[in-house]
Amino acid sequence: MGSQKIVVCGGGGFIGGHLVADLLRQGNKVRSVDLKPLDEWYQLFPEVDNMQRDLREKESCEQAVKDMDLVYNLAADMGGMGFIENNKALCMLSVLINTHLVMAAKDARVDRFFYASSACAYAADKQTDPNVTALKEEDAYPAMPEDGYGWEKLFSERMCRHFREDFGLTTRMARYHNVYGPYGTYEGGREKAPAAICRKVIEAKLSGNHEIEVWGDGHQTRSFMWIDDCVKGTQMIMHGDYTDPLNLGSSELVSINQLVDIVEEIAGVKLKRRYNLDAPKGVNGRNSDNTLIQKVFGWEPSTRLRDGLERTYHWIYDQMSPRFAKRPATQAVS
Repeated sequence: MGSQKIVVCGGGGFIGGHLVADLLRQGNKVRSVDLKPLDEWYQLFPEVDNMQRDLREKESCEQAVKDMDLVYNLAADMGGMGFIENNKALCMLSVLINTHLVMAAKDARVDRFFYASSACAYAADKQTDPNVTALKEEDAYPAMPEDGYGWEKLFSERMCRHFREDFGLTTRMARYHNVYGPYGTYEGGREKAPAAICRKVIEAKLSGNHEIEVWGDGHQTRSFMWIDDCVKGTQMIMHGDYTDPLNLGSSELVSINQLVDIVEEIAGVKLKRRYNLDAPKGVNGRNSDNTLIQKVFGWEPSTRLRDGLERTYHWIYDQMSPRFAKRPATQAVS
């Protein structure tokens, strides 16, 4: 798979940065495109053709895919549940990114185009119970996805399908389930649950105020996929023969309370929990049914949550601890 010309759209983001790193390790010639200024990219590689462009614009998409063999579209305006529930219009506008990218990819005659979809594309009525039945790919229809973000993902999946059917553009799609790991967002409002819980536990530990806020009642359930599994599965799906959307997620289901338990154990603390029932919490339960990806590839994401969280916790701790070291004990934050 080495020595191809590959563009990663959204390469300045969390998943994109890890994908760029892996593609480089394989010996590919990589272009990375992102809206953010270069100094805000999660990972920046000087040997890459780094471009700051607004991929909602058609001209930027044409520049991004020019002379490329493969296109990975990971670009979107997104974040954790707090961001998704309060920015539906912004999430919907990501439809411009994928629409202009598939148009540009078709005209540039790229070999393959990958679209990063999401488990938010699944019908909400299948996710009302914390003791959820794992989601199969066909559960996306009849359509009732997450409002805003989920609708954009489902629509863009159809766009990829029809460009394949009508124009012969080879498209591949994965529905990501909650990806986590180092070099990700852990504060500011766009972070997802694993990073948010790690941050809150670290703050409680370093400040000495052994109390944290948990969004919802803590009984809502999710699965969380380690970033290396995501990067491996993404490339597997890109180079495979399966044309419809595939689940890409862990099938290890945990409640948010269990997630806090694990992070407390890693941190060596026990904290008082305050439950904010008014905070955004998303669906009550979501898990990935991996029957199809096992059938197609004989593989599924399998890194234990405890193992991945330990590495994620220590990375976030290293980012945060210098701030606390600079403060006198009397000024520690609550």
